[in-house]
Amino acid sequence: MGKDILSNLPDEILGRIVSFLPNESALETSLLSTRWRDLWNEVLVKYGTEEDIVGVVAAFMTRFEELDPLKHPRKLQFHFAEDSVVSATVANNSKLKLEFSPWKEELQIGYELEFKVNKQQHITTYQSFCSTFSVKTLYLKSVAAFTSEVASSIISNLLHLENLVVIDCKGLQSLSVDSTSELHKLTILDCLELKSLHLKTSKLKTFRYRGPLPLIRPEYHFNLSDAMLDFRLGFGCSGIRTEDFDATLLTIKNCEVLTLCRWTFEELIWPSISSLSGSFRFYKLRELWWIDNYECNMDALFSFLKLCPSLEQLYVTIDRESYSAGGSNSCLMKVTKSTELEHLKLIKFMGFTSRTDEISIAKCLIQLIKGKPRKIKSSDGSCLDAMFMQ
Repeated sequence: MGKDILSNLPDEILGRIVSFLPNESALETSLLSTRWRDLWNEVLVKYGTEEDIVGVVAAFMTRFEELDPLKHPRKLQFHFAEDSVVSATVANNSKLKLEFSPWKEELQIGYELEFKVNKQQHITTYQSFCSTFSVKTLYLKSVAAFTSEVASSIISNLLHLENLVVIDCKGLQSLSVDSTSELHKLTILDCLELKSLHLKTSKLKTFRYRGPLPLIRPEYHFNLSDAMLDFRLGFGCSGIRTEDFDATLLTIKNCEVLTLCRWTFEELIWPSISSLSGSFRFYKLRELWWIDNYECNMDALFSFLKLCPSLEQLYVTIDRESYSAGGSNSCLMKVTKSTELEHLKLIKFMGFTSRTDEISIAKCLIQLIKGKPRKIKSSDGSCLDAMFMQ
C-alpha cells in the first residue's frame, strides 16, 4: 500500500486543495479519513448571555465559506446561562441546524411559539443572516420555553426560508407558523405536548408530522403534494371533533404521497365523507404509507384503497402500540363504492410477524387490482409475488 502523502500535509494546504474541488467532491473528502473529516468538524466555541445568541449566530454565518472549511469553522457552540448551550451547524445547500441543550426536566414549562417568515417585515440589525448566507433549510431541535423567543427571532430574519424542521421541543403546547413568502415544506417531529397548530402558510406543498394529533388549523386552502400524518400516538388533546379535521382533509385531498393511520381514517375522515355517495376520491394519490395496529383485519385499508384510483405504491406498517379507534367500522367495505386499482405495482409489508397474514392480505388486495402488482415484498425483505403469478 502506497504512503498517504496527502494526509500528512498541513491543514492550510489540505484546505486549499479542497477549495479547488467541485462542491460534491469537496464534501466527499470528509469520508476519506479522520484527518480529512477534522477539516470540516472544527468547532468555534463562544460564551455570552441569552441576549447575545442571535447576534453571535448571525456573525458566525456571515463568515461561512462553502468550499473552504479552513477560512471559518462550520460549527459553533455558544455557552450561555447555567450549563446551557446552543449548537449551530452551517451546511452546504443553504442549511442551518440549531440545537439547544435540553433544559432540566423539573424546570420545563409549557410555552407557545410563533414563527413569522414574511418579506414585508421591518429590516433588522441581523439582516446579515440573509445577505451573506441565504438560509433555505432550518433545523430547530430542543427549543424550550426560555429559548423560544430566540428561535422566533432567528426565523423572522430568514426571508428566503423554504424548509422548516422542528424536532423534539419539550413543553411546546401551541405553534403558529406564519409565512406568506417561500416556505414550501414544514416538518414537525416528536413535539409530544403540542395541542394546537396554526398554519398560516399559503404556499406549503409538503407537511410532515409525527406525534399526537393536535388541533390543526390551516388558514389557507393549500394543496399539499406530500403529507405525513403519523398520529399513531393518538390524540394530543381532548375534544377534537370530526369537523375540526375537515380543513386538514381538504389540504391532503390532492396529495401524491400520503402517510395515514388507520384510526385517523376511521374516526376523522370516514365520518365526513361517508355521506357523499362515494364522490370523494384521492384522485392524485400515487404512494400510500398506511399505519395499522392489527394485521388480521384490514377492512379500513381496503375501504381507503377504493378511494385511490391512481395508486401505484402501497406500504403497510403494523405497529401494535399504535392508537386504536374506539369502535370498529366494519361497514366500511359495504358502503364504499368499488374502485378498481389499475396502476398498483408495488406492495410492501413492514412490521408483520406472520407470513400467513401477509399472504392473506395480499390475496385480498389482489382482488382490488386490475392485473397483478409487479412486486409484493414481505416484512423480512423476501418477495411474495411469485406465488401469485400462477
